[in-house]
Amino acid sequence: MSTFPRGVVFAALFSASLIAQSRPKVMTVTVDRIIAPVTAGILDQALDKANNEHADLVLIRLNTPGGLLDASRSIVARMVASNVPIAVWVGPSGARAASAGFFLLEAADIAAMAPGTNTGAASPVLLGQEMDQTMRHKVENDTTAWLRSVVNRRGRNAALAEATVLKAQAFTETEALKEHLIEIVARDEADLLRQLDGRQITRFDGATATLHTANAQVIAFEPGIRERVLWAISDPNIAFLLLILGALGLYVEFTHPGLVAPGVAGGILLVLGLFALSVLPIRWLGVALLLLSVVLFVLEALYTSHGVLGVGGAISLVMGAVLLIDGPPEMRIQLVTALAVALPFSLITVFLASLAVRAHRRKVLTGDSGMIGEIGKAWTALGPSGKVFVHGEYWDADSDTVVPLGSQVRVVAVEGLRLRVQPLT
Repeated sequence: MSTFPRGVVFAALFSASLIAQSRPKVMTVTVDRIIAPVTAGILDQALDKANNEHADLVLIRLNTPGGLLDASRSIVARMVASNVPIAVWVGPSGARAASAGFFLLEAADIAAMAPGTNTGAASPVLLGQEMDQTMRHKVENDTTAWLRSVVNRRGRNAALAEATVLKAQAFTETEALKEHLIEIVARDEADLLRQLDGRQITRFDGATATLHTANAQVIAFEPGIRERVLWAISDPNIAFLLLILGALGLYVEFTHPGLVAPGVAGGILLVLGLFALSVLPIRWLGVALLLLSVVLFVLEALYTSHGVLGVGGAISLVMGAVLLIDGPPEMRIQLVTALAVALPFSLITVFLASLAVRAHRRKVLTGDSGMIGEIGKAWTALGPSGKVFVHGEYWDADSDTVVPLGSQVRVVAVEGLRLRVQPLT
């Protein structure tokens, strides 16, 4: 059997290594949820990693219903300052880049969409602020000016991009290509890289660059565990579920001290839920309705309302959940989620509260206090002292009046090992 010389093997491996290193690198990152502060953090990490690894292109797969204006501004600022060219591809088919997603699409060096996708309807949403008509005009004018500055630098249709904010216009991929809002329609990533190879682009600072994407080494950026957790809980529906479960765990611990586990789990879930809601726009009317629901549940346990207060608490909880997030429909807590969480929570809370109230109202059955009010029998005549038979036991007893033998007596006090009784009339 013949063998290859070691030098030939080493040379082949070295050549393969050089070929691999000479291949262009394309780093991909997926944005398929609402645009929130955590999204900005993930994209920031992806761009830093692409720059450190000398990637030739960053490809952002985009499929989002929109998000927050503040988060969008942060992401766009990072994109236009990136040393690595960025391509945003709205895909796969059926995806969309609505609202805040449109800003990300237009901020890219290359804007591309897959067949059967849409973009636009970029109405601004401010974090945690109610906008009257005057404020909305100010925000829209500021947003359109910012968008024009980005779109003009990219050589796209600024007037039509402005209409997505002022008139909430939306476009299919064919319309966006025809109106010069995007440059490419690509059926998939491979088709996009094929069309980008050799393409000359103008960066945001005016410098020109030629893209080399043929036979590119595609590297997928994976967020860390911390980012994945934060991204997961940034969903308003998940945040609401965590908040309710956390509150329920703490309530169980308060009503049944010593269980420990419900209190620990509830505290963790409550903190996670509050953190998630802290980065979302909150409507205080929703918060007030949630607090009102808790008050109604407690009142239902304290007073006999035949379920009226409990039903009111459940309705208040559902309405509070639906109105809690001040944002576009895709960022709000869904009615199905509110009902699925609120109804079981209402039943469990009322049940636990009823148990706690009954336990406090229940007569004490042990110790000295448990003897008060007990009915017994005079074992001897009390005139005024003697013996009585109470609660299955013989006791020395005193009475303020004479009690004949065999008469029934009631315990009115316990004085050490003696009972004070009075005849039962």
